[in-house]
This record gives sequence, C-alpha cells and structure tokens, in this order.
Amino acid sequence: MIKTARRAACWLLPVILAGCISPNPPVNVVPDMDFQMKFRAQSTNAFYADSAAMRMPPPGTVAWGTLEEDDAFYRGISADSQWVEKIPVMVDADLLARGRDRFNIFCSPCHDRAGTGQGIVAKRGIVPPPTFHQARIRNFRDGEFFNVITNGVRSMPPYRKQTAPADRWAIVSYVRALQKSRLGGP
Repeated sequence: MIKTARRAACWLLPVILAGCISPNPPVNVVPDMDFQMKFRAQSTNAFYADSAAMRMPPPGTVAWGTLEEDDAFYRGISADSQWVEKIPVMVDADLLARGRDRFNIFCSPCHDRAGTGQGIVAKRGIVPPPTFHQARIRNFRDGEFFNVITNGVRSMPPYRKQTAPADRWAIVSYVRALQKSRLGGP
C-alpha cells in the first residue's frame, strides 16, 4: 500500500509541477470571467455627458446590511418622536454582564465603576462628569441615556463608533442597575 502511494506520488508530482510552470496561458472554460466588459475606477466613459465612468448611487440607497429602520433601537426615539421610556430589548443577566463589561471599558475612566463621576480621568484634570445617582440623571428616560452615549454631551465624546447599538443599550441597562443598587427601588 505504501509502495503504491509512493509510486503515485512520483508520477503525479512531475505532472503537477509541469502544470504550474507551463509557458502556455491557462485554458479559460468561461472566458467572460477573466475578460469582463467593465470600466475601471476613475476612467472615462463617453456614454455619459460628464465622461465619468463612476456614477453616484441613486438617492436613498442604503448599503447592504446597514438599514437602521427601527428608530427605538437605533436612535432611542419612539414612534411619536419622544425618547423611549424603557429599553427596547429584553433585559437579562447576559445583557447586564455585557453592559458591565462595556461600561468598565468605555465609561468608568471618567464616571468610575460606581457611576459617581470620580473616575481616574476626572481626577487628572477634566471637569468631573455628573454622578448617575443625582435626581436629574435618574429621571432621564432610557432613550436619553442612549442618545448621550451615541452622540456625547458637553465634554463627553460620542461613542457611536466604538460601541454597537446593542452594546449601548447594555450600558444603559447597567447604569440603571447601578442606580437601583445605590438608591434602591424597583
């Protein structure tokens, strides 16, 4: 069995190597895949009045997989253009764990892990952010928290690029848990 495999390898190896270094071009079974009728980027095209081959997408075009139609989830706004009152996703232990993780990474440097606004960055010279436990912040609707995380406010930068919408809602749920743990309540 081993001798047969060695013999087959001795015969196949030269054939395979010869195919790799053949001076002839490869055989094109479907030549239109190699030779496509197309225009290269930045090339000219006499068909259009501006002679540009690159065209602008039609108005309202949305890239595949990026349609963010659910305003409550993606923007924190309800159908009547108000901030959503409650988180539009199911709050469970997994969501809270994810929120704690994202909060500790992105929020605790300024807000500290308890949400009091005394993080290490605040201690090193920036204006301390407000505590999450004061009445004004406790009365925020969940959509407002989501908006602040998304777009920032005053000296807080936006975290739209760093956190996905689901992670922002997880952070909101964790902030609510911090508030309840500190001040009690349902």
